[in-house]
Amino acid sequence: MNWKLFLLSFFMLFIAELGDKTQLTVFTLATQHKEPLPVFLGASLALVVVTLLGSFLGGVVTRYVPTSYLQLLAGLLFVGIGIFILREALPQVWNMLIMRK
Repeated sequence: MNWKLFLLSFFMLFIAELGDKTQLTVFTLATQHKEPLPVFLGASLALVVVTLLGSFLGGVVTRYVPTSYLQLLAGLLFVGIGIFILREALPQVWNMLIMRK
């Protein structure tokens, strides 16, 4: 087993999930129902299944699609989503700035 890859995956996901909406959802469920164990088990199982799907599909995709194409697609999606978010947010920001004057 590649321990370096294991630790890298663990710490990347650990840092990425801190304060994430998933963590906040689990926190909210645990406080509302006052039963942390079922919430923990359900959230853990969901995260395991999603991670299995992601790693399995990632392995399958890399067999058929060259890495350079995947990197290009990821970059285009990142820029495209950023443009979409900016396009949606800028009118609201502009209106807030005008109302302050």
